[in-house]
Amino acid sequence: MSEKSTFEQLREDEREVRKRLIIRAAMELFEEKSFHEIGMRDIALKAGVSAASIYRYFPSRDDLFVEALIQDINNIEERLKKRVKSGGNIEELAIAVVDYLIDNEATFQMMVHFMIRGELNPQALKKFNSVQRYFLKMFKKVVDETEGSEHLRLNAQAFFACLAGVVLTYRNYPGRTAEEKRKSIHRLALMIMHQGEFDELETH
Repeated sequence: MSEKSTFEQLREDEREVRKRLIIRAAMELFEEKSFHEIGMRDIALKAGVSAASIYRYFPSRDDLFVEALIQDINNIEERLKKRVKSGGNIEELAIAVVDYLIDNEATFQMMVHFMIRGELNPQALKKFNSVQRYFLKMFKKVVDETEGSEHLRLNAQAFFACLAGVVLTYRNYPGRTAEEKRKSIHRLALMIMHQGEFDELETH
């Protein structure tokens, strides 16, 4: 390897390290503050970089959040695949999904943010749409491979949307402890799975 290419590789490695550092800082802030209270300056301060330099890696806050969501979806995918390989059934898969959304505040906030906002910049929106399609295809594959799914008419897209909706509705339900809320969400997730018949949908 030439001296020039070695230097370029080092610069690229440094860039990736900086990007991961910024993404980790954003994820940590999500655990401390509400999504809309966090700005690029907050993330830069947390990451230990200048507010100006952060834009060299991420043109906007939405671009940063999409990258963070991609990273975390990889973690979800690994967790769900391990559950299938260990012989988990469809009930356990439903519980695993809602538990991940309950326990990972940053992921859930980002998902909701992108799903309800319509004014994303084109670059971030295109990337998020690709991430969403990838995730739904992955989730369908996991559902199809899970023990017990052959006895249910489950459309994976509708199934996941229902599970996410239950978490959104009850995660901050007033007057209940965290454990009580989790148990209620578990019960509703299993109820949806057993009683729902989801017709096939097409995602474009």
